[in-house]
Amino acid sequence: MASKNTLQTSTRLLLALWDLGGIQQEVKKGQLTKRIVSKSQKVADYQGIFEELQKQDAIAISKKGYSLTSPKGVEVLGEGLRNGDFKFEGTIVGTWAANALVKWISQIDVAVAGADVLVNGKTGAIASYDEFKSVALEVYDKLNQNYNLDDLVPIYRIRREIGDRISREDFNEWLLEMQEKDILQLQGGSLPDNDSAKLEDSVTTEVSGLRCYAKRLN
Repeated sequence: MASKNTLQTSTRLLLALWDLGGIQQEVKKGQLTKRIVSKSQKVADYQGIFEELQKQDAIAISKKGYSLTSPKGVEVLGEGLRNGDFKFEGTIVGTWAANALVKWISQIDVAVAGADVLVNGKTGAIASYDEFKSVALEVYDKLNQNYNLDDLVPIYRIRREIGDRISREDFNEWLLEMQEKDILQLQGGSLPDNDSAKLEDSVTTEVSGLRCYAKRLN
């Protein structure tokens, strides 16, 4: 496949996986391939695309199915949809694709760009607790709503969404301060895949140990 075709195929695959709920749960292989593999194609034609996306950490593959990783998979999908070379092939676009794009525009596009606030043309660093509190709550609400997290948002996702606008030390300190002021409750438990990088991006305290989730207190 040429690079342009690879972009179109991989973006279409990620969009289908996202639309099938692949960011919350594993999607069965047959369910995904039914959407993306046309009558003139074979599943084997997509093997290289699957392997490349897995190498990028955009998707996870098991014996039974596929899942879309966060935030990397969502970022790769967003970049693909924004690429000037991306387009749907043929003269008819499937209803699922059109509906998925409408859902993406209304939900995820805002969340992906949410942490990328521009100040004087540059991404603004977070310089105070009050600013961090405002941004953290905004990111919490967006993640909770867009991914149906049932009010338990993984701390690593908040950290990664905010990105390099704040140091790890300030993030930890100010997140704990939000707990002290009864704005958030930090909870333990384990992450579904116990990924070491995700655990490292959570918060560890001397008294309570590892905290993986944040819950907003009303």
